[in-house]
Amino acid sequence: MIRNSLNSYGWVSISLHWIMALTVFGLFGLGLYMVDLGYYDPWYRSSMDLHKSVGLILAFVYVLRLIWKQTQLSPEVIADKSWQKLAAHLTHGLLYLILLVLMVSGYLISTADGRSIEVFGLVSVPALPFAFEQQEDIAGEIHWLLAWSLIILVGIHALAALQHHFILKDNTLKRMLRPEKAQ
Repeated sequence: MIRNSLNSYGWVSISLHWIMALTVFGLFGLGLYMVDLGYYDPWYRSSMDLHKSVGLILAFVYVLRLIWKQTQLSPEVIADKSWQKLAAHLTHGLLYLILLVLMVSGYLISTADGRSIEVFGLVSVPALPFAFEQQEDIAGEIHWLLAWSLIILVGIHALAALQHHFILKDNTLKRMLRPEKAQ
């Protein structure tokens, strides 16, 4: 099953979800590592270039995921109570919003000096033709705060999925691991 159904996510949605999840964790870990590097550390420049390149690829996947989401059915939220359904929808919306602002702030940090961002030497993403005062510092603070907020929210999201799987014993987690067969 490539496409979503009312009961299940399809392979495209599942793949985009896990690609983004693993990439976010990788970028978070790399970001923690980068901030402790000294300017003269041999990995200082390379780690930043890698973080920027992967971050921009993640932004592209994010846009693809939003487009795919808009063209697909959304499986019903499995929840007994209406507040759980509301919490699930709000959490997903907040995850998408934090990711968007996180990526924009990363772009603003990287282009504050007016230079474009090179994506693995293949593509150059230009800077905006303007910058605001203390752009790098302000965007950096926002980026740091949102990165931690995202990881905490992802942790809550994962715990909720595990609760559905092990305590409530429903298919919430299973349907993000593989599509259900059409009935």
